[in-house]
Amino acid sequence: MEQQIINGIAEAVKELYGIELPTSRITLQPTKKEFDGALTFVTFSLTKQLGKNPVQIGEEIGAYLKENNAAVSDFNVVKGFLNLVISNTVWVETLAEISKDTAYGRVARNGEKVMVEYSSPNTNKPLHLGHLRNNFLGHSVSLILDAAGYDVQKVNLVNDRGIHICKSMLAYTKFGKGETPSETLKGDKLVGNYYVAFDKHYKVEVKNLIEEKKSDYPSLANVEDLKALKAEIEAKGASKKNKIPLTDDEKVQIKDIKALFEYAEKNAPLLVEAQEMLRKWEAGDEETVSLWKKMNDWVYAGFAQSYEMMGVEFDNIYYESQTYLLGKDIVKEGLDKGIFFKKENDSVWIDLKKEKLDEKLVLRGDGTAVYMTQDMGTADLKYKDFGMTKSVYVVGNEQDYHFKVLQAIMKHMGRSYADGIFHLSYGMVELPEGKMKSREGTVVDADDLIQEMIDTAQERTEESGKIDGFTTDEATVLFKQLALGALKYYLLKVDPKKTMLFNPKDSIDFQGDTGVYIQYNHAKIQALLRRADKDGITYSAESFAGLTDITAAEADLVALLGKLNDKISESADAYAPSIVANYAFDVAKQYSKVYSESPIFNEEDAKKKAFRIALSKQSADAIRIALQLIGVQAPSRM
Repeated sequence: MEQQIINGIAEAVKELYGIELPTSRITLQPTKKEFDGALTFVTFSLTKQLGKNPVQIGEEIGAYLKENNAAVSDFNVVKGFLNLVISNTVWVETLAEISKDTAYGRVARNGEKVMVEYSSPNTNKPLHLGHLRNNFLGHSVSLILDAAGYDVQKVNLVNDRGIHICKSMLAYTKFGKGETPSETLKGDKLVGNYYVAFDKHYKVEVKNLIEEKKSDYPSLANVEDLKALKAEIEAKGASKKNKIPLTDDEKVQIKDIKALFEYAEKNAPLLVEAQEMLRKWEAGDEETVSLWKKMNDWVYAGFAQSYEMMGVEFDNIYYESQTYLLGKDIVKEGLDKGIFFKKENDSVWIDLKKEKLDEKLVLRGDGTAVYMTQDMGTADLKYKDFGMTKSVYVVGNEQDYHFKVLQAIMKHMGRSYADGIFHLSYGMVELPEGKMKSREGTVVDADDLIQEMIDTAQERTEESGKIDGFTTDEATVLFKQLALGALKYYLLKVDPKKTMLFNPKDSIDFQGDTGVYIQYNHAKIQALLRRADKDGITYSAESFAGLTDITAAEADLVALLGKLNDKISESADAYAPSIVANYAFDVAKQYSKVYSESPIFNEEDAKKKAFRIALSKQSADAIRIALQLIGVQAPSRM
């Protein structure tokens, strides 16, 4: 339809003004809601070429289209904006075309490969609310890219090594008493409990060391609360406008406090033991490696249950224990090519000042790897395994700088995939209660949150009486569908870059901008279609052919349904599931308006009835496809 109108505008310009206007120069945009019409052509660009004012051009082209183009039934001009009213016949034909389109909701394959890395958990704690946003983003982006024509590989890079893993291991050896996972305690939660236990005992040791060594600092001898004093002194210089100079005694005190705290934090016995355990692991000590494998296996079994509950999966899993030494060959290559340079302590760096990224360490002076070393090597490994042109990293926004540097380095190294590196940066998720801290055990466990959502879905659904006639098993399935639908939609409907506040109670509502509202509209349409089938009503394209009398709301809905594939492509290009998520809500909301304004089964005109049922079915298809692309199931009954 849009192409028909674009061709019509080119024809009008040629007939009216004798000028060949390339169709590539003609663009249409949606008409603003306050004006009649569906599509708008902006005439300002033609004023200089035609020597006429934009309103006159709009009036002349509009009149020509109304007379000569079957798609245009009327028009209006607002300044330089030609608003075109599309004929009802075109909307009816458009619905017929959409209903027959076997590729609806899927764009043609483009032959490009893209890898999406998401989840990336640590094996010292269970998945939490932040992981939910990460997993849902990564999984949804993967589904959308696939629908947009890409060959997609979904991968997970598990952080299964390092000092944080050893902290859990050490705490387990000291306080575990042989505890193992059980039906009531998943392995990832068991290990996470010991990570919290480590931090609890470590803080006691730090406090004791501070008290023990405080006498070594005369400036602190009579201070009872060092933290309070530190905060008081630092507050003096916090405001640039009201800055209060520190006394000499205060300068000594703040220096001594920092030195004392640093000493205690570095020399607490538990941390020293954890660092020794890490050295043993890296040296391949049999007992240490055996414990590491056992506890990681517990965690993986727990993760598997969580991933199944979330409805996400991966095509390949990488482990940092197998990749952390990768990248050293790239460092050597970079040194040989003069891309990297060494400093006096033998550490290796790259100068990225031209990119405004300063200098970046890529290998320590003692030859040990840093995260950048590993990520360079893993990037090469991933390309070797899959040969992708695009590589999407779903990682929180605290790593924005890291991924800018990674891409810059791989460009300098001449890697063909470097331009395709994309950091899907997302903001943190906070709860009304505030931020979460893993070490202190104040994170919101993903499993617990999902179960809370399921319980809330059950409570709200039973209160509304929307499960009458459901068996217990059917109701259980529905509660989970609603809970995950509410959770995923709430986390995905906003731009990923935004830090967001998540309120579980608000997300499960049968009204408003929620996943449950969209699911309910889908189920309502399915009930309608079951009745139509039971009554033997035919609603194929042929059954409403020739219809000319439809409402404006129905026309708007057809226009919206015709945008699904464009929305998928737009969402894929922007790596933004929010585009598809909001599209699903827009369809549900517009369908609800049509449903309330236009009766179906009481309609006496057979063609209108068939059209409205066909429109209902297509709306359900669009909602179902859009929801599937954000990992949400569309119930057929509610």
